[in-house]
Amino acid sequence: PGPEPAAERSPSAGPVPDRAELEARAGAAQLVTDHVWVTGAAGYALARQSVGVLGDDGFGSSYTAPDGGLFQLSVERRPHAVAECTGAASPAGGTEPPETCERDGEHWYRATESDHAYARERGGLVITVSGAREQVDRATLRSAARAAHRADDHELDRVLPPAGGGSGQR
Repeated sequence: PGPEPAAERSPSAGPVPDRAELEARAGAAQLVTDHVWVTGAAGYALARQSVGVLGDDGFGSSYTAPDGGLFQLSVERRPHAVAECTGAASPAGGTEPPETCERDGEHWYRATESDHAYARERGGLVITVSGAREQVDRATLRSAARAAHRADDHELDRVLPPAGGGSGQR
């Protein structure tokens, strides 16, 4: 499966498998449906092959643009997003010290020389939208962070690997 526009969903887009089937598909991919989130940003599409489990029970996916732009969405149970700005936790996925770490609405924006991310806490989870500064600008990252939400049943049907299929686990 290739990239699909994240916003390409509609409640009238056809029947959605029942919740038990969605749960079974998520379980087969070692995913927890409540941890499957989606987002959207102008010009970016979900890379379905990137969808997979992150850590013990988290969720990760990537969104790509035809011009080579790329950002990641991750949902994890981990220390609070604010910890990344207070120095209480090491930067997620790197050792580069932050150049910027500031509150931006309900999110925390953290940037290093090469990478940047928006993170927020919701229901015991930290939802992060991140990318390399050379591949995605701050405005696009902010837009994707604000649009991130728990997948509804239609979105789960589009994002989860089909029954009997594998996932792009990390």
